[in-house]
Amino acid sequence: MPETAAAEPATAGQAPEGVAYPKTIKSYVRRAGRTTTGQAKAFEDLGPRFLLQYQKAPLDAAAAYGRAGKLILEIGFGMGEATAHIARVRPDDNFLCCEVHEPGVGALLKRIGEQDIENIRILQHDAVEVIDNMLPEASIDGVHIFFPDPWHKKKHNKRRLIQSPLIAKLAARIKPGGYIHCATDWEPYAVQILEVLSAEPTLQNTAEAYAEKPEYRPLTKFENRGIRLGHGVWDLVFRRKG
Repeated sequence: MPETAAAEPATAGQAPEGVAYPKTIKSYVRRAGRTTTGQAKAFEDLGPRFLLQYQKAPLDAAAAYGRAGKLILEIGFGMGEATAHIARVRPDDNFLCCEVHEPGVGALLKRIGEQDIENIRILQHDAVEVIDNMLPEASIDGVHIFFPDPWHKKKHNKRRLIQSPLIAKLAARIKPGGYIHCATDWEPYAVQILEVLSAEPTLQNTAEAYAEKPEYRPLTKFENRGIRLGHGVWDLVFRRKG
């Protein structure tokens, strides 16, 4: 895991008291998992077309997608269920999806083939390095971060993805009027996300606190199960000022 810096008193948008920030931000933690035969075949058949190579150079989106369109960055798509749905219901937008978990990448490639989706490209690489090196300022129209690992224990809160340093990076790369949409089913993390996004001076909340779920984001099987059990889900949608 990344090393941590010394703890500082908490203010809005910062880590809780006694919890240190990582010296470097990472968008992921490696997870074990087995790639199925179908996923492996999707890698072989569809990978050359839909997987992009990480490079330390600005992304040529028009070349990557073969067309113009709004560019939406997704950080961590799991098994790609919501990603595929959103790409289908928003066919005019281009989705740049970052995930390092190989079975998840294979699963999304499989969905792309089965559902004949054309507007997704995948980078199997750390999203923070993608942001730093492939996405110039004011180059994307939106960001999706759905159900990031909540790291429930207080001593692990520093590992949470959504903290001020990352949000500052993202805000600088979102075009004026563009948005960042986060969703979580862990209320303490929702509170932290609201504080972090509210503390970024270039962003403005689209709601008084938490937003109504946008129509494009589907309810996943996991989420539906949680709702049946009485668990909450919190959506947050902020727009870039200017």
